[in-house]
Amino acid sequence: MRADPVPLGFVFRSRAKDEKATVAASAQVSDSKQPRDPQAKKGRPTPKRSEAQSQRRSVASTPVTRKDAAKRQREARRVQLEKQRQALAGGDERYLPARDRGPVRKFARDHVDSRFNVAEFFLPMAVIILALSLVKVASLQNIALLLWLVVIVLIVLDSILSAVRLRKRLGERFAGQNTKGAVAYALMRSLQMRRLRLPKPQVKRGERP
Repeated sequence: MRADPVPLGFVFRSRAKDEKATVAASAQVSDSKQPRDPQAKKGRPTPKRSEAQSQRRSVASTPVTRKDAAKRQREARRVQLEKQRQALAGGDERYLPARDRGPVRKFARDHVDSRFNVAEFFLPMAVIILALSLVKVASLQNIALLLWLVVIVLIVLDSILSAVRLRKRLGERFAGQNTKGAVAYALMRSLQMRRLRLPKPQVKRGERP
């Protein structure tokens, strides 16, 4: 007897199914042999180090909007100002403004804070003298004028004496170092009342820095 011919469509479909099954089996074998990241989900191979680094760089280099950048700048500035405020109160050299930083400026501050300065009493004396000058009495007005002259002369003499002493001590303590501007810095500090000085005084009156 003659066998019936097999349809061509059936042959091609069977062959295609066999090829798909073979490909799927080989894929499962290759996936099972590839190492897996312990932290990765099942079925996901461990990424290469270069790929992980490139992904991190891409995340870090993601552009931010102008609003986010401005917000970050404001936050960083707020933190810096807070550290600076605490440093002015406590004397932490790391966060002081540039004009107050360094051992030379610290020594100049301590020199001023360790003594009485005539200039620091200028403001209260000025109030008293102004009150006397407003009184409609000729003698009191003359006294007020005389007090103005006396106060100014005392401030000038005391400032000159303080500057000479400070310059001498700076030469002894910081020989060969740059001390430019330290004397003027100290004189400007001496014009302020002690309780209002920033950075806050770190030495007592009469204590040698």
